[in-house]
Amino acid sequence: MPSYKKFLHIGLALDPIHVGAGGARLGRVELTIVRDPVTRVPKIPGSSLAGVYRTYVAMAEHERNPNRPVNHQDWPYYPHCAGLGQPRGEYKGHCARPDCPVCTVFGFARGKDQAGGFAGLAAFTDAHVLLFPVPTRQGPRWITSPDALRLVGLEVHGVDQDAVYLNSPQNNPMNLGWLLLPVTKCEQFEQIDNTLKKYKVPEYICNCLALVPDRLFSHIVNSNLEVRTSVAINPATGAAEEQALFSYEALPRGTVLAWEIITKNPGHFRIEGQVISAVSTPDQVHEKVKLAHPYLEHLGVGGMGTRGMGRLKVLFANQSPSTQDVNCSASSTSATGSPSGSPAPSAGGMTASSSGTEQGGAP
Repeated sequence: MPSYKKFLHIGLALDPIHVGAGGARLGRVELTIVRDPVTRVPKIPGSSLAGVYRTYVAMAEHERNPNRPVNHQDWPYYPHCAGLGQPRGEYKGHCARPDCPVCTVFGFARGKDQAGGFAGLAAFTDAHVLLFPVPTRQGPRWITSPDALRLVGLEVHGVDQDAVYLNSPQNNPMNLGWLLLPVTKCEQFEQIDNTLKKYKVPEYICNCLALVPDRLFSHIVNSNLEVRTSVAINPATGAAEEQALFSYEALPRGTVLAWEIITKNPGHFRIEGQVISAVSTPDQVHEKVKLAHPYLEHLGVGGMGTRGMGRLKVLFANQSPSTQDVNCSASSTSATGSPSGSPAPSAGGMTASSSGTEQGGAP
């Protein structure tokens, strides 16, 4: 039996998703979302995923066994095994038992400063943007990049022009939000399309794919995030509260995200010398984790849940196949006649390689 297994997960945002960076700031948006510190592309941290997964698995187990006895007293999975772990008031904390599917899979805290705990059998990576919806004159397009496609085992080569790569060339340049780019053909685009369909990405998305270089992906994503403005309501008057206006950003509905869950072999671990009995294989650990998926689809992840945000539908949850090479060598020049590799003019007079921050990109 292997020591661990990796399971790829593909999710579709049914609502905008806001996972805040914490605190307010001056700028275009007061409440920003978490971004990768290098690429500046928004993401959902693995810690955020682990927290909601734990809560939802505890809810699922509680529905199965609401009156679970531990040490001759009722110790429900939810909220006790779903919380922080330190007893306080009526909250009993984690049960820390080897037969508890929540505490063994997600770990538990015990003692002062959470000393003497257990790290858990499931580890979560950050959820990164795989496909991002962008408005165009031809309708929405879901853009991706070579770096994003590595998440699903595709090594894409030949994407070296400041252009939009499609399955077939077209006569006119394409706008991706505010950015106007020439169009060129990706020779093996169908291989990308077929791979995404294997991961249960809806056909209506696969039919509207577009590939851009990594250097443009962040600019396009950050320039097309959903930005909302809200205001607090005075309960006495029913009108807007003065000086309570704020704005926040979110990944738009239709964003496709990818993340991995690594499950460990329970046979390699002991809890106070006792064998873990809640699960016995890495596959069983993953089966417990998957109990959270229906709750993710209806209760969501992140903040602003009462404002219509957060729902995430898991499309695929299984082991990913081996890496594939894709060749997207350019075979045609742009419709605008610009030479291969030269920057294309944008709709706002900027070049395709200009900083997205000038047009409302990432701060």
